Amino acid sequence: MTLTELRYIVALAQEGNFSRAAEHCSVSQPTLSVAIARLEDELGVPLFERGKGFVSPSAVGARVVEQAKLTLVEAEKVRQVAMSGRDQLAGPLRLGVIHTIGPYLLPQLIQSLKPLAPAMPLVIEENMTANLAGMLRDNELDILIIALPFDEPGVLTRAIYDESFKVIVPKGHPWESMKEVTPEDVAGDEVLLLKAGNCFRDQVLDACPQVSSPETDVRLGHSIGTIRCMVASGLGISVLPDSALGHPYHSDLISAVPFKSPEPSRRVALAWRPGFVRPKAIEALFDAVRHLSSPAYRLLV
Repeated sequence: MTLTELRYIVALAQEGNFSRAAEHCSVSQPTLSVAIARLEDELGVPLFERGKGFVSPSAVGARVVEQAKLTLVEAEKVRQVAMSGRDQLAGPLRLGVIHTIGPYLLPQLIQSLKPLAPAMPLVIEENMTANLAGMLRDNELDILIIALPFDEPGVLTRAIYDESFKVIVPKGHPWESMKEVTPEDVAGDEVLLLKAGNCFRDQVLDACPQVSSPETDVRLGHSIGTIRCMVASGLGISVLPDSALGHPYHSDLISAVPFKSPEPSRRVALAWRPGFVRPKAIEALFDAVRHLSSPAYRLLV
């Protein structure tokens, strides 16, 4: 039994398909299939049920896969402990970030981090909060940048900045010349939102409850960039985080209107496992955040 074989069975259990599991592990399908069959022979039990068009863990296989995940986590800790003995700021750092933060924060954060940890490149995973939480739990990521609240058991969080929301309207819209609007005003027009499953969508609905009323004609977009373009084209209005409205994302076809105080906002934080063995890497990220100069971020560190 090898760690590689354990990685293969975890990947197959997650993907439910030999081809996708092999691609996930960067090996050929025959290599993965032979290795799993060899492990089943060694253990004396079938770990997977195979049928036409499907593959899934057997009852005992599911338990073996869960134990394999724990074993891989502990094996990774061995590697990280050895690395930390050399230099905690040397070697890649696996960073997860949500879609509505990554494109706007990361260019500035990386520029601030580079002088502090030049030998620590970031391996970046951009995904939804729920998926990132699972990857952090399974030791596929080291640190997350997420929006609070983030109620994940056994995970530490620390807030790094607050960010206000603004209403965006197309040029020529009646609100274009307004100095401020209230959350209750954001209703009755064609409101553009992110698709379900995105935490920023939920934050907008919490801040502007009238958006979800039956009278409001809500249209959906896949990303903030798409929504920004839809507003620019005159399709409707939306609510976006302040960082998504500055350079280089500003458009002459869009006007941003502030909310009346207290303006809706989100709190962004770092999240990591308590046992993460590179605490200096976490501190380097905090130091990098302290050097951010964008007015969109009200720093908390």
